[in-house]
Amino acid sequence: MPVIDRRSLIAVGAALGLAPAARAVPQEVPADFVRMPLWPGKPPGSDGVTAQEQESLRTPNSPKDDTAFVHVTRPTLTMLRAPKPNGAALLLIPGGGYRRVAIGHEGYEIARRFAAAGYHCYILAYRLPADGWTAGPDAPLQDAQRALRIVRSRAAADGFDPVKIGMIGFSAGGHLAARLASTSDKPVYLAKDAIDALPLSAMVAGLLYPVVLLDGPNIHTGSRNEMLGTAPAPDRARAYSADNRIAPGTPPSFLAHALDDRSVPPENSLAMLAALRNAKVPSEMHLFETGGHGFGLALPDGTPSPWPELFMTFARRHGMP
Repeated sequence: MPVIDRRSLIAVGAALGLAPAARAVPQEVPADFVRMPLWPGKPPGSDGVTAQEQESLRTPNSPKDDTAFVHVTRPTLTMLRAPKPNGAALLLIPGGGYRRVAIGHEGYEIARRFAAAGYHCYILAYRLPADGWTAGPDAPLQDAQRALRIVRSRAAADGFDPVKIGMIGFSAGGHLAARLASTSDKPVYLAKDAIDALPLSAMVAGLLYPVVLLDGPNIHTGSRNEMLGTAPAPDRARAYSADNRIAPGTPPSFLAHALDDRSVPPENSLAMLAALRNAKVPSEMHLFETGGHGFGLALPDGTPSPWPELFMTFARRHGMP
């Protein structure tokens, strides 16, 4: 069994409501999913990276598909085809506090829900900023930009409209999705091939209990520390807060958060909503009484959360099927 280092076992759960991974598991893709590499060859800025990628159960009692990646060195997209395609696609960006990528809980599970509704789904396993990449806090954004372009490049082969692409990010993945949504005018890596000439635009963005603020009293400390260190300069922390730059081309954005979230305070979503409104970006937000952090598809009593239907209604209002 591979050894999981101390950094991977530190209490992510205390910050994110998730228990540390209990044991390593084989990197097996669930049935019906297809995994593909993100980059031709090594990712940008790989020189000097010594991290060892591992996939482990997200919690000690997780089923075999509920896994999380740590120290991602081979970023990937994992696709699930819709049994009855509606002509659109979604890029899903799981969370994990920028310490890991919870590809089971906020990837496979979410993809199955939206594939059943007709969307081809592509789950991003992205590099983490503290693993020594040259781009540092922009390494995850490099992967997210590349992922969006790969999804667009597959439109003809996979059978969807290349314009009708949305994204949904969760927790720290929500921070990454928000940054991706606002960088259609600002590529953060040098082109590798013809795919990198494709647009970075999306039709709609969903931000679920997102990390937004990296400065001030309502930050998620773990995400901030992983991105910028324990004592970043205030102007640097503000620059990387997701509400800091709502650029032209930011797509209509849907937010959902639980008011009892003790890991990422709902003030994060409220700040993002205010910034979107100030930039005149169409937006909608739902605040749920209960749910805590990382609620995924279920309410605390185990019943289905209403947010997927609410998101799809919002998405249809803005051009998605």
